[in-house]
Amino acid sequence: MNNEITGAVLRDAVISAANVLASKKKSVDELNVFPVPDGDTGTNMSMTISNAALALKTLPDSVTASQAASEAASGMLRGARGNSGVILSILFRGFSKTLEGQKALSSQLIVSSLEAGVEGAYRSVMKPTEGTILTVAREACEAAKEAALSSNDPCIVWDSVCRQAALTLEKTPSMLDALKRAGVVDAGGKGLLIVFEEMGRIFKGGEIAEPVSIDDKAVTLESFSDTVGMYDEQIHFTYCTEMIITKQGEVQSTDALRAYLETIGDCVVVVSDDEIIKVHVHTNDPGLAIQKGLEYGEINLPKVENMRLQHENKKREAKKDFVPAPIEKQYGFVAVAAGSGIEAMFKDAGADCVVRGGQTMNPSTEDILEAIMSCPAETVFVLPNNKNIIMAAEQAMRLADRRVCVLQTRTIPQGISAMLAFDESADLATNRLEMTNALERVTTGQVTFAARDSDFDGHQIKQGELLCMIDGKLALVEHELSKAAYRLTKRLVSSDTSFLTILYGADVTDEAAEALYAQVSKKYSELDINMMRGGQPVYYYIISAE
Repeated sequence: MNNEITGAVLRDAVISAANVLASKKKSVDELNVFPVPDGDTGTNMSMTISNAALALKTLPDSVTASQAASEAASGMLRGARGNSGVILSILFRGFSKTLEGQKALSSQLIVSSLEAGVEGAYRSVMKPTEGTILTVAREACEAAKEAALSSNDPCIVWDSVCRQAALTLEKTPSMLDALKRAGVVDAGGKGLLIVFEEMGRIFKGGEIAEPVSIDDKAVTLESFSDTVGMYDEQIHFTYCTEMIITKQGEVQSTDALRAYLETIGDCVVVVSDDEIIKVHVHTNDPGLAIQKGLEYGEINLPKVENMRLQHENKKREAKKDFVPAPIEKQYGFVAVAAGSGIEAMFKDAGADCVVRGGQTMNPSTEDILEAIMSCPAETVFVLPNNKNIIMAAEQAMRLADRRVCVLQTRTIPQGISAMLAFDESADLATNRLEMTNALERVTTGQVTFAARDSDFDGHQIKQGELLCMIDGKLALVEHELSKAAYRLTKRLVSSDTSFLTILYGADVTDEAAEALYAQVSKKYSELDINMMRGGQPVYYYIISAE
């Protein structure tokens, strides 16, 4: 038994884990307790690790463990989305730091890597909560440490990691009441277990799991280009080979052609009509594919592209094309928002760059970093405006070449209020304090819909029902939109309220918004009420009280 895991095996393990998590992300998403539509845990973790897999596929078999870990950590960090994705990237950063200069991964290095990753993950979370992905990672690390005392076989140590991760995951409902009431385990912990178990299978000599398959039966000649485009970044073989075959003689079926191509490559798409056959395959020997195609007729417009070379060129071009903005002023702003009206509000308030994102569309660390670097300011304030984007913004801050201040804005109204409190003549410390005080004075209400059935916080929620939330917590459930918005507004208004701002979303008509405005204005004639078309997706209304 080899007592070390090579860099090539570590590379393949992360790639395979990305493929498996992509195939299971929906089941992980469904574990989310709160039924609001958002960029769910499984999706965020899958997009994060898939960004690493994309880079790892270009590495040769001679790669060292240090190089594989570094590439994986870098890809995950820049592609990290949502809190769960950021935590996953930090756990793998532990491998990158520990394996620096190492050719292979030993049992003791597994322990040290996990320790570094867990320590970094706990440190990155302001208020760590037990019963989450953090607990699963920490107890798995403790099990690895114990196993390494009696065995130097990395596969045995990793088995202990997986076994303990599974046991801890099953205990998470007893650690968090919300999980217990919903009858589910922690979604982030489940995603991490999927990654750990698949890596372990590859460590033991297993074959890389296939990427999420595409149903060839649904592919037509018209949809051929769109379908093969889904395979563009999957690089297990070097050459992307396409051709059109003009049929000659009797061709009853293309099943044999497809079967042959699957023996020499992957990402096979074969579709045909009465006259032609369209073929797409990734292979290391395009000549064999073309030779087989000749058995079915004349070859037209063959195309062979070196995907590894293309990928490297794309990376170089991306680095070459992006030029950080030169420093031209003292302060600048980056805001995350979705909806034309809301984006315009931030621009009018002085935002230099608006990153499109929010619920259901968490931007990556790299998206936010690029926005920061595009801001021509010595100090850049970042307004995430969503609790699930704050950690990605904080990771981007660590990569920037200029001073960055990430404000803890969890809603759009908090972000706007923070910007309006900015004083260009004040120093950074004063502005940070005043902007934070301003955002904390805002109470935010949101009306959205239930993405799934759920038993949450004493409410039996059915898919499609309207959820009314106050500062992220469920306040009431309704069936009629106008009634939901009005009832939520009444909950938001208190004796201290002076201002009400109502932003209506892309799915609300002007007439419906005007009717709500009239109803609220009649009820609260003493308040300053501002109604605007935000154009935001997902949320019918965003209502703030100050």
